[in-house]
Amino acid sequence: MNHLSPQLKDFIVDYCRRYKVVPVDTSMIKADTSLDLDLDIYDIEIDLFLSEFAEHFKVDKSKFSWYKYGYPKGSTRVRMIKAMFGYKHKWVKKVTGYCYKPKFKVAVLQQAIDNGKLV
Repeated sequence: MNHLSPQLKDFIVDYCRRYKVVPVDTSMIKADTSLDLDLDIYDIEIDLFLSEFAEHFKVDKSKFSWYKYGYPKGSTRVRMIKAMFGYKHKWVKKVTGYCYKPKFKVAVLQQAIDNGKLV
């Protein structure tokens, strides 16, 4: 799945801007963009994000469980690496990917919009 709806990209950008998560623009958001590693949306904030997502796109999230993806709780090591080197260089993304394996990606959200259910 390579297509992402512009509405989804706009929703993510608006959310990040509204809650001052991380500066992001629509060109940065791809299907393999992870919410926790790339956008720094994790812990309790991910639950708020999913609630707003389900309400905005009228997606059923009643059967959703973190069991499949693992609850994104962030990583101190990743935060330290991002603080020291930034997150724009490819090698930093590669190193942080070794430290923390994200499973919840934007593609899951697009699939939920297409199916009407967040599973």
